[in-house]
Amino acid sequence: MGSVLGPLDWLVVAGYFIAVAAVVTYAVRKERAKGAQTAEGFFLGGRSVTWGVVGASLFASNIGSEHLVGLAGSGAAGGMAVMHFEILASLILLLLGWVFVPFYLRSGVFTMPEFLERRYGPGARWYLALISIVSYVLTHISVTVYAGATVVTTLTGLGFWQAAVAVILATGLYVLVGGLLAVVYADTIQVSVLLAGAIAVTVTGLVLAGGFDNVVAGAPAGYFDVWKPADHPSYPWTGVLFGAPLLGIWYWCTEQNIVQRTLAAKSVDHARRGTIFAGFLKMLPAFVLVFPGVIAYVLAQQGQLVLPTKVGGGPNYDATLPSLVSQLLPVGIRGLVVAGMLAALMGSLAAVFNSCSTLVTWDIYRKLRPAASERQLVWVGRAATVLLVIAGLAWIPMMGAFQEGQLYTYLQSIQAYISPPIAAVFLFGVLWKRINGTGALASLLTGFVLGFSRVLGELNRASLADGGLLHTFATMNFLHFAILLFAICSAVLVVVSLLTPAPSDAQVAGLTFATAERPVATVEGAAPPAAGLAERLRSDPAWRRTDVILTFVLIAFV
Repeated sequence: MGSVLGPLDWLVVAGYFIAVAAVVTYAVRKERAKGAQTAEGFFLGGRSVTWGVVGASLFASNIGSEHLVGLAGSGAAGGMAVMHFEILASLILLLLGWVFVPFYLRSGVFTMPEFLERRYGPGARWYLALISIVSYVLTHISVTVYAGATVVTTLTGLGFWQAAVAVILATGLYVLVGGLLAVVYADTIQVSVLLAGAIAVTVTGLVLAGGFDNVVAGAPAGYFDVWKPADHPSYPWTGVLFGAPLLGIWYWCTEQNIVQRTLAAKSVDHARRGTIFAGFLKMLPAFVLVFPGVIAYVLAQQGQLVLPTKVGGGPNYDATLPSLVSQLLPVGIRGLVVAGMLAALMGSLAAVFNSCSTLVTWDIYRKLRPAASERQLVWVGRAATVLLVIAGLAWIPMMGAFQEGQLYTYLQSIQAYISPPIAAVFLFGVLWKRINGTGALASLLTGFVLGFSRVLGELNRASLADGGLLHTFATMNFLHFAILLFAICSAVLVVVSLLTPAPSDAQVAGLTFATAERPVATVEGAAPPAAGLAERLRSDPAWRRTDVILTFVLIAFV
């Protein structure tokens, strides 16, 4: 299949890339004007980012090609229930801004593993660094490259692996040159372009389908019922209500790719308001990404849209949104939407590249070589990015064993096997000063064994006897599994902590609610406190009052 883009479409796409290149050039020159590029400038944008850019970057780094492909695909395959994950994120972002951000900024850390070291000790830091890198390979890198390649293949006719390489090269260039500052400034442009494109697709599809009433009438029964029975295979209400928040706490409050945006904020006020702004933005995907998937299903039934056939037969729902773009939109507008999709693709993948390099550099290489120069740290980060991308590409063929035709379900399920123990140690760690490093490490290792066992069980579920304990363990809904795993890991965390000595004052000072007023202790080998830390932590009462009002408005919207 050849390209579906006309000359005018390519001009619009080229104009977008020129705009991104201009932004990146500006960001890099701004950093270099301050002198030699430092690790803080490369990985955290010099800790100078304002709330609007923080919020836009949080949204853009999350809404990537896996959402464009996965949310629309899940909407077409099963209806609107997948919107739970997007709406829930608005509330979890408030938890990030009001509960976690002050502790993160006060500690002056670069990474989440570094925060765990200050709270629990080096064992917790090593665990989180290594498991985070593994999760990047299994989820962020492999899923984003797969989804991006699906988009590019559908629109241009390139082969899948050719498209995957093109996606990586296009994104990696400005990340390797500019670091986080380049990423967050580019994200600010990408949000507006992405939303304009998604809205164009939604409106066009709705008009062609004959209006909202026709879409409701043409969709299968239950497509607009977002609360599903407790035995629903993908979105049981029990799992959505009690399990999905655990995934959200891990992803939005402890995951390096996301939290790094708030660490780059110029103050605690800018970080908090950035999370609130991102919470409002996260209300949009349900209407401009999930709903178009339902529209696509109806249009396909009406004969106005053709969905590609996947290997083995049946419609390839992962190609839903690219198919809407390529078959319904006029020349020129189509180019704008493609630019928005490429913007999201590059934004999310760029965020992953930068966060991966930060973890490898700051939590592994710098721990092994504390005397490494700034230049060495930056270059190690770049080399690590290349190696992790290769690993992500190698995992792509294995994804079919999990996703069962829905990319977004695969993404959430893998996160359910990783996130509960991490969510437990972070949440309990800031709420209760009695929790110690021994309990945290025991909880994390327990979660790893059970989560890894679930992955092995799911890969080999065909060989397990129906009705047996192992078969139930391997096939229970991933959200219910997340609840079970969180309960077990929390119990281990509390019991082991209470049976072992209390943490030292250095491990809790300034890092829990009960000790928030104490200064954070210095950890040997850690980075010195960032310049101007006291000023960054000073909160303006007027800002806080406005943020309280905005918070209640957001909750009311949810």
